[in-house]
Amino acid sequence: MGLGPGGRERATTRMRPMRAVAVRERRRRTPVSELEFVGCVPVRLSAAEVEGGEWEGRRVEYWHRETETAWLVEAGVSPYHEGPAARLVALVRQICMARGSGAEYFGGMDLRIREEDGTLTDIMQADQTVYLHPGSARLPGVAHLIVGEDDYPDVVLEVDNTTDVRRGKLVAYEEWGFPEVWVETPERRSPSRRRSLRPGLRMYLLQGDRYVESASSRAFPGWRTGEIHRALNEPAISWQTEADLWRVGRVLGEREGTVPEDDGLMRRMELRGHDRGVAAGHARGVVETVVSILRRRGIEVSASRVAAALADGSADAVVEAALAAETEAHFFARLAD
Repeated sequence: MGLGPGGRERATTRMRPMRAVAVRERRRRTPVSELEFVGCVPVRLSAAEVEGGEWEGRRVEYWHRETETAWLVEAGVSPYHEGPAARLVALVRQICMARGSGAEYFGGMDLRIREEDGTLTDIMQADQTVYLHPGSARLPGVAHLIVGEDDYPDVVLEVDNTTDVRRGKLVAYEEWGFPEVWVETPERRSPSRRRSLRPGLRMYLLQGDRYVESASSRAFPGWRTGEIHRALNEPAISWQTEADLWRVGRVLGEREGTVPEDDGLMRRMELRGHDRGVAAGHARGVVETVVSILRRRGIEVSASRVAAALADGSADAVVEAALAAETEAHFFARLAD
């Protein structure tokens, strides 16, 4: 047990990150010739070029060493594709504030497979990756995750705007053992999107060695696909989404023994609210005192006018004016001096 803000005792249990399983131990592996990379262009790319960094910055759906082929996303970088990945980070940050502990995000990093001898064989690039318990996870390096060495992210997000991961990357995600993959097709349709690709979010959870489509997240308990899709596509976060984020964050917090005040920003906001509450209470007390003094002197003044006068001057000056005033006009004249 640990001590939270104010010295209270709280649980510090954390969910264990899902440990990586070496691909060589998995029972099946679909040949890359049977995978489809819709919306991508195959180009020749050698292992030396990959390791040398010549391809850095390019959007690569998949790379296969044996054929020295990289499938590059044909569409250029655009808000249609990048928006949901960036919005997910903002949403999870709010969940983490409600939970009381932070997460890590690695964006569009490489997901790599290396054999025991160190040979690089396959690469995919995720659109967004989220680690909910970075303090207890074996995190990837800044550039890439090695399957079988680093821990899996709790969630991988793929954005299908001009692509369709179900016929290629999703097969690999399943066989490589990633526990939860979200596939988002944004509401905003780019001009190059195929008409058959409908907006919505599809969620895949690993059960055994197979994906099962789900209507609700395992990593974010109770957060449903429709709620997530709405949140990823809103021009501004709505009150419905804020309520969803708070609900999910508190479920995680109650499970892990954390509270919003364990988050530094939330703690500052609480202290600021407390200070403002104290100041407002003091101001109300001064207004009530001044109104009472004036009434005893036979002067009727509304509390709102006294409050306005207090906002423009010090409490001592307003009380002194009330003690000396003979009429309402006299009271306000003294304040104006």
